[in-house]
Amino acid sequence: MGNAGEADHRMLTMAERTAVTSAVAVVLLRCQMETAGERMRSRLRARARKALLSVMTEGVDAAAVWDAVLEVCCAVGCGGLPRATPRWWVKRRTGGAWEDLPPAHDPTEGYFRDKLRMSPRVFREIVVNLSSILQRRVTFYRVPLQPDHIVAYALYRWATGETYESSTCSFGIGRASGLVAVRDVTAALLSVYGDKVSWPTGVQKAVVLRAFADKGFPNCHGCIDCTHIYVDKPANAPGEDYMDRKRRFSVQAQVVVNLDLRVLDVFVGYRGSCHGVRILHLSSLWSRAQSGELFMGPPVMLPFQVLTNGYLLGDNGYPPSEWIVVPYGGLAKYASEFRFDNKQKTARGAVERAFGRLKCMWRLFLRTHKMNMDTLPQQFVAVCILHNILIDVGIPFDENLLWEVDANGVRRHVDLGLHHGDLPRTLCMETSTGEAMLLRDALAERMMARS
Repeated sequence: MGNAGEADHRMLTMAERTAVTSAVAVVLLRCQMETAGERMRSRLRARARKALLSVMTEGVDAAAVWDAVLEVCCAVGCGGLPRATPRWWVKRRTGGAWEDLPPAHDPTEGYFRDKLRMSPRVFREIVVNLSSILQRRVTFYRVPLQPDHIVAYALYRWATGETYESSTCSFGIGRASGLVAVRDVTAALLSVYGDKVSWPTGVQKAVVLRAFADKGFPNCHGCIDCTHIYVDKPANAPGEDYMDRKRRFSVQAQVVVNLDLRVLDVFVGYRGSCHGVRILHLSSLWSRAQSGELFMGPPVMLPFQVLTNGYLLGDNGYPPSEWIVVPYGGLAKYASEFRFDNKQKTARGAVERAFGRLKCMWRLFLRTHKMNMDTLPQQFVAVCILHNILIDVGIPFDENLLWEVDANGVRRHVDLGLHHGDLPRTLCMETSTGEAMLLRDALAERMMARS
């Protein structure tokens, strides 16, 4: 027992001695460095005094001036004062888009809108509302990305349309983290802001109806059209299914908007070769309209004793129906019909302007890109939610985004993926009804009577 105690005492003493020896060595080294530095300063002061004895002027203490200069030089050399410019052998690295966006770096309003399409205030509000879903627990392995970092990357990806490889480098994250960030932000937007894309009710509905009535279309609820989202050919899928009339691979999105360009309904995911009428029949909009759940309001009496509960404005790509009013097109013969077509085209232009703002601000859905077909519909709906949020807060749209310069240097309008054209005659005759024709004639007669 005594030998064991002595061994423990001896081992502890050796550890203590080692610690003390290391501490003494560090102190001695520090003292030697300070002594050497003081000796160097003393030598420089002595040399400076000898050099300045011949130039001493009245009222000026040259030695004191030299000491001040020497102290400043020593401070700069030791890193006490920052250098005006970095050392030439150190490569300056840019932090990317994310390093310039935080409030600490004071980004300008224009820079923020250029990268994320919104103001810093709106961005912070979205981050606060999504933080409870996007915040991750800190683990022993690594610190998770913060919600503002995740949201900013997803917005940047949708706004610029860059690939995951290039966009993730701008935010200092890996490609896998970028994929997860976009997926999580999409799910969070759909969960928190799902009511942003909805059919208007109450006061909002009254405002929409009044706006269309001022255009000559009483009890009209919106405009409907389809747009093509160009994608690369999906793997393990027949190319003919995704090829549209322009021989490009695409996925279609059916959207209903009002005159304020606000999205009221969106249905996306069907292949580019699918006709717009088939997409309409497969959408929830059709089932709600057929069951009477879509247009629930006081009816309006039109000429010829035509009573309408509500309808949408569409182009000739849709067949005439009781709740989709299309123009006469080539069938117009009278002045009232030509006037109706002009009015209808002017009002229906809201959906094209909405596509222009939506796809040009979020350019990922404007260009051909590689996209996961399972997540594309959710991402497009998330972008429609952001589109409505920006309209609500009054973020202006830059009209220059509607134009681009092609390979030949010619400035032209961007391709919004709108394929206009008449229906095949057989399809139009099968789906047309006398009530639809009568509704269109009654609207044309009402416009002519009020002109």
